[in-house]
Amino acid sequence: MEPIKNRYEFVMLFDVENGNPNGDPDAGNMPRTDPETSLGIVTDVCLKRKIRNYVQLVPAEENAEKQNNILVLPDRALNSKFTDAYRALGLAENQKGKISNDVKAARDYMCRNYYDVRTFGAVMSTGDDPCGIVRGPVQLTFGKSVDPIFPQEITITRQAITTETKHGDGNQTEMGKKSIVPYGLYRAEGFINANLAQTTGFDDNDLKLLWKAIVNMFEYDRSAARGKMSLRKLIVFRHAGILGNAPASRLFDLVRVEKNTEVPRQYSDYTVTIDESGKPEGIEILDGFEEAYKE
Repeated sequence: MEPIKNRYEFVMLFDVENGNPNGDPDAGNMPRTDPETSLGIVTDVCLKRKIRNYVQLVPAEENAEKQNNILVLPDRALNSKFTDAYRALGLAENQKGKISNDVKAARDYMCRNYYDVRTFGAVMSTGDDPCGIVRGPVQLTFGKSVDPIFPQEITITRQAITTETKHGDGNQTEMGKKSIVPYGLYRAEGFINANLAQTTGFDDNDLKLLWKAIVNMFEYDRSAARGKMSLRKLIVFRHAGILGNAPASRLFDLVRVEKNTEVPRQYSDYTVTIDESGKPEGIEILDGFEEAYKE
């Protein structure tokens, strides 16, 4: 299948209820915030991780032209996976510091076999068997809450004692802390560069899998720490051609999110509108949920 021929931008709206959407290790794993505005933050790498995790769950198609393996995993060192590419292609190893057709062949192998490489790109120039650097066609912004959030630390107790010493002292409970956001609606934006897709081979099947992964990225990522997280809306802007028909910022401005109560505590406390009257020529506005599951 040929790489995609249309540029895309998209807007993701997701919310959290009584959970921590993205802990900050520099702040005791409290929910990330902008210190100047108190707006909540979810990093792009956090969102990409959830997309990768969903793709891992999708069964591989037999005899598929491309594979949906995931490169960025804790299972093995990345350099060993680069060496695997050389061995699979029968190339001479120890190409470090060289610019050769072998490196390009290894790079193309990684794009064919790893979904996250042909989607997000990767720096694969480390180790003795480098596979080059790939700029991915899909990039995400940080998620940012629509309104300031108010992180809380909730004290919790546990009846199961961890050490024999504490149990011998007669202690029956232990105290702990849980960091949550009572409610927050977040907005993140994304870009799909069809020019870069020509290099990585990102095609329509990959695009549909991306929409599915975004729609489901919280559904298979449940944990006690993250509370209730849901993707509420995925708005897709499809350009008529490979170079696009309007600046991304102009399209993003068409999506407006306004609260209709003083203290929002649920998604229905917001109103989301799309100003289709301001849509530039050559732009099609799509529902990402429908795109993910259309035949």
